[in-house]
Amino acid sequence: MSSLPVVIIDDDPVTVQIISEALHQCGNIDVYSFTRSKQARDFLLKQSDDSVALIISDQCMPDYDGISLLTLWRNKGMQTPFLLLTADATRSTVISARQHGVTQFVAKPFAIAELLNKVHTLLR
Repeated sequence: MSSLPVVIIDDDPVTVQIISEALHQCGNIDVYSFTRSKQARDFLLKQSDDSVALIISDQCMPDYDGISLLTLWRNKGMQTPFLLLTADATRSTVISARQHGVTQFVAKPFAIAELLNKVHTLLR
């Protein structure tokens, strides 16, 4: 069985490291991590629906926020699951994310078990 490519985008390197390590322990997952949203955006522009199994992105970041990256991805016609991490789960953020096609949310701070449970569900 081939490995599943998962993209992690968060401007906090510690969060990226924690999520990356947890996903690596799950096995069968290739992690592509970014702490700069501009680099993540450039990477996503070069990808296709079958080259990414899941995108995990923070909402609040410099340059491009999570909803901007989600919009870019959906405007390319991509249906890959998109999990949005946010410490600011306001009603307007949730509504905007839903309108742009977010698949799932995780509120910060999060328990790694909660995140992994959602990741496993989305990768099925």
